[in-house]
This record gives sequence, structure tokens and C-alpha cells, in this order.
Amino acid sequence: MKYESRAPGPPLDGLIDDLYYLEGVPPYSRLLLPAAPAPLLIVNLGAPFRIRAGAEAEAVEFADGCVVATPTRAWEFGYPVPTRSVGVHFKPWGLAPFLPMPAAELSDRPATVERIWGRPAVATLRRRLVAADTPYEMMGLLEEELARRLRVIDGLDLVRRMSTAVAATGGTVPISDIGMAARASSTYLAKRFKAVVGVTPKRLARGYRFSSTVLALDVVAPIDWGEVAARAGYFDQAHFVREFREFTGLTPTRYAEVRRRFLRDHPGHVLDGWPLPAD
Repeated sequence: MKYESRAPGPPLDGLIDDLYYLEGVPPYSRLLLPAAPAPLLIVNLGAPFRIRAGAEAEAVEFADGCVVATPTRAWEFGYPVPTRSVGVHFKPWGLAPFLPMPAAELSDRPATVERIWGRPAVATLRRRLVAADTPYEMMGLLEEELARRLRVIDGLDLVRRMSTAVAATGGTVPISDIGMAARASSTYLAKRFKAVVGVTPKRLARGYRFSSTVLALDVVAPIDWGEVAARAGYFDQAHFVREFREFTGLTPTRYAEVRRRFLRDHPGHVLDGWPLPAD
């Protein structure tokens, strides 16, 4: 597969980690994406793809692309063959300035890009992207569209400062300590976080703690799961296993097996790192 990415310039650099272009044959027809504090926007330029938000949900087809706010559980992505898209990886607070609704409405409920920006605008954007000569030009066009749609969000700076503090500690900092420092009530913080991020501060911290723990695993080496849980601050291993299943849809042992499968089947693949084979 071909994968290219770049960071945006101001004013979007404080909201977005990167813009990317993806094209080619995916390593698996279906990939499982663990929950992570990373909203996503995909503008689809190929055949429709399918998303299943949660193990018990029905798969839904998306033709023009999708918008995913901060998820709270694993979700499954079904790629067409071949696939082609342009997308955005947002910071946890970065999607809200481009939405017509609170981010919480999209938590574990992916929306079409048409629902967010309207059919005529999305159709025009997709035509311009398809006509572009290079992936770099395509990413530039998407950045221009985002800059044009950027709007002011109440409480964004507060949410950004708190989220940054949570991320810096891998989700281990007490939310009450940050709230006291911000001189804001827990009720106000929860309301603003759900509007901007899609989840409460505590839920975001759980996401950071889990992501930091799992991304640090070396699945090739033997894993002492009790030690992993203790090092991450889980009060017991049973709690860790429950949260692991919630965020990945897998047990810790099964997760390691699936990650090893990806490494074995597709060494050095551009998508290696976070997605897991769902086949």
C-alpha cells in the first residue's frame, strides 16, 4: 500500500496530528481498530467501505467517507480492494471545530461526511481530490477545506490544556487535580469535554492510559500481563483484562497473538502498529 502523511500548518496544527493519503490493497479485508483518543475523518475516493462500531453492532456501508469521534470501544473497518482515501488524524479536541453538533453525538456512532458537511460540498470536495495530480496536492486541498470550515468552540482552550496534561502523564494524573488547577467544576468540565472530545475527562484519561500501555508492548517477547497491569496503575489484573476487552474486543493473550500474526504476515507494512486483523 502507498501511505503518505504530513503535518498541517497554522492554524490547524494545534488541532490535527497529520493529514494522510492511503491507496492500494489492504493487508486484510477487515481490520479491528482498538479505541484510542484520536478522532478521525476519512474522505473516501474508492469503492464504499464498511464500519462496525462495536462487537454487537451491524456493519454499515460508507460511500463518501466517515467521521469518527473519540471511540470508547474497538471498531471494525472493512476495506474495499483496492482502497483509496484522504484523511485526517485529529488531536482529541481537534474535531469539534468542524462539526455542526457536539462530538458526543458521534462517539461510537460514525457519521458520513455528507451528514457533517452536506452532500453538495462533499461531492465538490471529492471531485477536486480525484482531479489532483499528487497525494501532496490532495492533502493540501483537504487542509484548505478544513481551514475554511474552522469555527470557534466554547471551552476549546480549557479542554485542550487539560487534555494535554492528561496525555503528558499517559492518563495517570488525577482528573480532580487538573480540574482544581483549571478552577472549573467537574460538571462544567464533563459538559465541555463531551461537547469537544466526545467523552468525559475520566474516560479520556482511561483511553490514554490504555493506549500508552498497549503501544509500549513488545509482543515478540514473553509478556508478564500482571506486571504490565501493575506498571500501568491498574488496581488488579481482572480490572486490566476487563478494560483490555472493552478497548480492543480481545483478551490480552489473544491481542498478542493477533499482533504477532500481523508482524509475521506483513513485516514493515505501512498500517502496522495499531490496527489488528479481524479476519
